[in-house]
Amino acid sequence: MVFRQFLKSQQLHNMMTASMFHIRQGFAANHNCLTGVAVALVISVPSLASAAPLRVGVAGSAPFVVSKDTETSGISVEVWSEVARSQNLEYEIIPQSSVANALEVVEQGELDLLIGPITITAQRLQTVDFTQPYFSTDIAVLTVADDPSLWSRVQPFFETAVIMSVGILVILIFVVGNLVWLAERNQNSEQFPKNYAQGVGNGMWFALVTLTTVGYGDRAPVTRLGRFIAGTWMVLALVTVSSLTAGLASAITIALSGGSTEQFTSPLNLEDARLATVSGSSSAEVVQNYTRRVQGVANLTDAVELLSTEQVDAVVFDRPAMEYYLAQNPELNFKLANFSLGTELYGFVLPIDSSLKKDLNIELLRMSENGSLQAITSRWLSSTNSEI
Repeated sequence: MVFRQFLKSQQLHNMMTASMFHIRQGFAANHNCLTGVAVALVISVPSLASAAPLRVGVAGSAPFVVSKDTETSGISVEVWSEVARSQNLEYEIIPQSSVANALEVVEQGELDLLIGPITITAQRLQTVDFTQPYFSTDIAVLTVADDPSLWSRVQPFFETAVIMSVGILVILIFVVGNLVWLAERNQNSEQFPKNYAQGVGNGMWFALVTLTTVGYGDRAPVTRLGRFIAGTWMVLALVTVSSLTAGLASAITIALSGGSTEQFTSPLNLEDARLATVSGSSSAEVVQNYTRRVQGVANLTDAVELLSTEQVDAVVFDRPAMEYYLAQNPELNFKLANFSLGTELYGFVLPIDSSLKKDLNIELLRMSENGSLQAITSRWLSSTNSEI
């Protein structure tokens, strides 16, 4: 009886309530402690990840990527070094065998970034991403620069236009000579004899000296008809001389410059040509629009070798790369054609949805605005052009 009363007492109720409160406080404290540890671990994971250096692949041709022994330099490498320094980015350089293979490595997520003379194209944007362009250039054609021969110097004078002009002029002189002789042979037989050969010869001589505005004065018509013919011929001679002079001047200019020996003067000349280019490059995509006789090689050196051995007629590739190659090999008798096959924009390659893209774009724009980007490219390209 006393025990039952004790259970119902207020004192027992208070004791049990206090015990339950302390137990709940203990669980709450332990829960908060575990939660804090978990949050700390989650926050520390990105910090640990960001501490790892970026895996930066390098691929492409000089002067954008220049490898000597264990050192790598060039326009693309210097631009990236400046970007990384400004952004306090740690990275390791991982050389790649080719641009085509390097793009696949980026797509597979094994590289965080790829630098080099890599053109931004619609096809590549389907699998990887690019920063904004940091360099603009064009696709050029490299051909053999043969010294003009004696025949090539004279050949312009035998072009159809020149031959036709001279032929028409001779016919006109012959016609005018006959007309003057017919008008003058009876009343002016001393200057234009009745004998056909001698009279027409004198008439043609008169037409020639009148055409050239020399006017020796040893022959002159005295009849009205003869003077009318002579006056008409003088007016026509002004137009004739102008046309003939223009044609001959053009032929002489071509002959002196040796320009007539150029095999490729426009993209239309590539239709039946044998061309070489670097496989996997943007040039390989563009050249397919002009001809199907294209041979792909691993690098520019192999392409030039094909041109040297006359296995191809020309090499199609990025202009700065070929200018640099010619500067490094001055003994080669090659030259770049005076036209391009299109414009190219170079950018750094990133995996799709990379978090680096925005910061890199901002830094590249800042370098373009403050002139440091132009200073890097100008330093390399000016030294290249001065050696060509």
